[in-house]
Amino acid sequence: MILYEYPFNERLRTYLRLEQLFRRLGELIARTHPLDHHFALVTMFEVMDVAARADLKADVLKDLERHKHQFDAYRGNPSISEAALDAVTAQLDHCFAALNAQTGKAGQALTENDWLMSIRSRVGIPGGTCGFDLPAYYAWQHHGPEQRQNDLHHWAATLAPLAESVYLLLRLLRDSGMPQKVAADRGQFQQNLPPGRTFQLLRLRIDPALGLVPEISGNRLIVSVRLMRQEEGGKLVASQEDAAFELTLCA
Repeated sequence: MILYEYPFNERLRTYLRLEQLFRRLGELIARTHPLDHHFALVTMFEVMDVAARADLKADVLKDLERHKHQFDAYRGNPSISEAALDAVTAQLDHCFAALNAQTGKAGQALTENDWLMSIRSRVGIPGGTCGFDLPAYYAWQHHGPEQRQNDLHHWAATLAPLAESVYLLLRLLRDSGMPQKVAADRGQFQQNLPPGRTFQLLRLRIDPALGLVPEISGNRLIVSVRLMRQEEGGKLVASQEDAAFELTLCA
C-alpha cells in the first residue's frame, strides 16, 4: 500500500517537511560514499532553512506542553494504563527540556562555523562546490568514511532536539486516527467532517496495483479526493473507475 498524507494547516506542513529531511539525513549519514555525505550536508542546510522560521521553536514547545496537559487529564482514569501514561509524559518532558535548553533556533550553533557556512553559501550555485571553489571541503571529502561520519553526527546533534520533538508529535497525532475503508465513486470521494472537531492530518492508503494517484484537498468542513491516472509522458487524467482505499483522519 502507498501511504499519502495531507496536512490541514501550515504548522503540520512544516513538521512533515522536517520529518522527511531528518529521515533523509539519517539515511545519508549512515552511508559511506563522499557524495552521500555531501548531500547529508545539503540536507542539514535545508533543515536550517526550514527551522529559520521565527515561531517554529515556540510552536513545537507549545504543542509538547499541550499534549502533556491532555495526558495529565487522564490520570486516575481506571481504563488508562498509568505506566503507559508515565512513559509518554516522560518522552514529552524530555523533548521539551532538550529543545527549550537550546539557545536560539535549531542549528544556530552551526551558523558560527565559518567553514560550514562557506559550503552553505555555495551549494545553491550549480556546480558551486567544485574542488577549485572549496579546496578545504574537497579535502574533507577525501577523509575516511568514519571521520566524515563522526563530523556529520557532531553537526547533526545540534538538530537532534528538534528532530525528536517533531517525530514524537507526529507519532502522537497519527496514533489518534482510526482507519476506515471507503470507496470512490467514478474516481471521486467526498466526506463531510463532524462539527466541533479540528482535524490536522489526513492519511490515505491505496493499492499501487490500481495505478491511481490521489489528489487531496480539504478544510475544516469537508475533505475531497479525486483519483487520477498517469498517462504516458506523465500527464495526469481524472479516473472514471470505482476504487477502494483506506482513509484516516487524525485530530
